[in-house]
Amino acid sequence: MARQYFGTDGIRGRVGEGAITPDFMLRLGYAAGKVLGQMAGGKRSGRRSILIGKDTRVSGYMFEAALEAGLINAGVDVGLLGPMPTPAIAYLTRTFHAQAGIVISASHNPYQDNGIKFFSAEGSKLPDHVEHEIEAALDLPMTTSADLGKAWRIDDAAARYIEFCKASTPWGFSLEGLKIVLDCANGATYHIAPKVFRELGAEVTAIGVSPDGLNINLECGSTKPQLLQQAVLEQGADLGIAFDGDGDRVLFVDKRGELIDGDQLLFMIAMHRQQFLGGCNGVVGTLMSNYGFELALRERQIPFERAKVGDRYVLEKMHANGWSLGGESSGHIICADATTTGDGIVSALQVLRAVCDFDEPLHELKARMKMLPQHMINVRLAHRDGVLDHADVKAAVSEAEAQLADSGRVLLRPSGTEPLIRVMVEGRDSAQVEQLAQQISTVVERVGNS
Repeated sequence: MARQYFGTDGIRGRVGEGAITPDFMLRLGYAAGKVLGQMAGGKRSGRRSILIGKDTRVSGYMFEAALEAGLINAGVDVGLLGPMPTPAIAYLTRTFHAQAGIVISASHNPYQDNGIKFFSAEGSKLPDHVEHEIEAALDLPMTTSADLGKAWRIDDAAARYIEFCKASTPWGFSLEGLKIVLDCANGATYHIAPKVFRELGAEVTAIGVSPDGLNINLECGSTKPQLLQQAVLEQGADLGIAFDGDGDRVLFVDKRGELIDGDQLLFMIAMHRQQFLGGCNGVVGTLMSNYGFELALRERQIPFERAKVGDRYVLEKMHANGWSLGGESSGHIICADATTTGDGIVSALQVLRAVCDFDEPLHELKARMKMLPQHMINVRLAHRDGVLDHADVKAAVSEAEAQLADSGRVLLRPSGTEPLIRVMVEGRDSAQVEQLAQQISTVVERVGNS
């Protein structure tokens, strides 16, 4: 059966539209129970089990109940975790030896959206062939199992995950003396992150910790960091940390209120590993990673490769290269030697290890990497077929690359959802970068609309 529902990051959409309905979730729970329940391993007292966690958006209650009913009807036991960060579900799935973990979340999207993400028994994303099997099973008639599953609530899930996060740092690691502002986006980290950083000794001011089901990611969190930037300055804090709604992304703010993105954070972690932890064997970024990041790693002889945009592709290349560090400029950072997926809290702690071990303020540490100007233009076209291979477009790109020499790059990337080609140019001179991007865009527009 052709893939209809699953994208690179699970199933996601507006609640009540398309696949995101209670009826679909009921059928999805049944299909997942039938497919995943047959997989080896994952026993609880001799029974098959799957865990369900969610973020704080109001529709999560409805979808949790629907998935639970479908899974139980398929004869699978269900462990209910309640509101928990996405990486916590990955960790707890491994801890409880469950067949799979299910996350009900739309990540950084507004509360009107929701979605589903699956983790395997190993805490990684499900292979494509398993998702295909689940989609095929959606067409099965729902029959009541002769051996219905049961549900149980895991009351200590939060405490388990807090200890896991703290254990990602060395014994005796302390944040004493650091004044930190946390923005939890009124999302899944609201009851987790403040405890982690306080228990490690930091003085913590927490914002975005009053979820009401409707305010997740609302003018707060990693997608809207202005509130955090203001709070850091008002509090006179050493730094600020922003998570997204499901806790798998993180961005920082330095004491000056300046935002620090995922590329800069990855560089700090890589630099720390090289100097203090015996070396960094390589880092995976994406096509959109800043060229300054690549140059800074090159200067330190740390290998760097780019993957397609999306944490799935980053992780695939990390595994292929045997590297333990990768991520995206959005702040989705994967430290594979600490956990199996992107984890905002764990990644933040790795950055703070660098701050503590280098004994430098965050704004000084980030200055070791110079971000290059980047300019992007979205070119809307009548058609995209053959545009990127057209001789005029190739000539425009080659001319721009010649002008940039080895101090910049050009990237043309089709949108996955719209009739657009994104033209991106990076280089040391912002005026030149903007001019070259405009020149290429003009050619692309002419070719694509002719």
